[in-house]
Amino acid sequence: MSQVRDVVIIGSGPAGYTAAIYTSRANLAPLLFEGMQPGGQLTITSDVENYPGYPEGVMGPKMMEDFKAQAARFGTEILFEQVVRVDFSKRPFTLWTDFSEFRARSVIVCTGASAKLLGIESETRLMGHGVSACATCDGSFFKQKDVLVVGGGDTAMEEANYLTRMCSKVTLVHRRGEFRASKIMLDRAKANPKIDWLLHKEIDEILAGPTGKVVAVRVRDARSGEKAEVKADGVFVAIGHKPNTELFQGVLAMDEVGYLTVKNGTYTSVEGVFAAGDVCDKHYRQAVTAAGMGCMAAIDAERWLERQGAH
Repeated sequence: MSQVRDVVIIGSGPAGYTAAIYTSRANLAPLLFEGMQPGGQLTITSDVENYPGYPEGVMGPKMMEDFKAQAARFGTEILFEQVVRVDFSKRPFTLWTDFSEFRARSVIVCTGASAKLLGIESETRLMGHGVSACATCDGSFFKQKDVLVVGGGDTAMEEANYLTRMCSKVTLVHRRGEFRASKIMLDRAKANPKIDWLLHKEIDEILAGPTGKVVAVRVRDARSGEKAEVKADGVFVAIGHKPNTELFQGVLAMDEVGYLTVKNGTYTSVEGVFAAGDVCDKHYRQAVTAAGMGCMAAIDAERWLERQGAH
């Protein structure tokens, strides 16, 4: 396409939509690509109770519909397409979807991250119905309940410790006897009297009751293969996150895990390309922090374009 956009936003979670709201209100006429999962991780979250402005809570998909409507209201062009290739080697930048080619003076990357999952069918089916990949997001729904945390790294230790604040009992399930977690995180978890340990066990199946919510899991002993049923009101999968950055391999600087490296707010290693949300944030991973970074990226992009004399 011959038209060069001032701003193209890749991704449609809280970061992407917020960047769209800010850039469209700044008359930058942004183009936003929703990708294959419009709304991002929040579309697989049932209740969101910790986002300001929703005192009664809100369903994750509904909240993302609200974000999208607000972005559209100010003139954001939103396409249900996925960017499959980029060329950031010269400006204006070029982006390709399966259908078209686009050019942009600046780009805001908000492709997010995906929770690593166990890969069993019941886990996906019961996500939001007793299965979660975020203790900070969903822990409060399990007050005085018994839950399992699956994993052996720092994420699992951190989630288990956090959940003991509201849950009756937290059982940490790990397929081995040794852990990838740092010594300080492991020691902290082991010192917590509310954490039980189920080692050398793998989750074979997550079981739901008549209400469609989790009531138990079937575990398999990793050494003997023997199976047993363990009662649980919830299962928190804590085996890490994977940033959605395959598209930017060799194009933008990233850490060893794949999170984009940003400096001075939201500036990536390529001038004119900005990043916001879980694609570059491995510490907080909350809707509200992603939205905040989306605002920052929009302002950074607007000011950068001004300095280029492009707007």
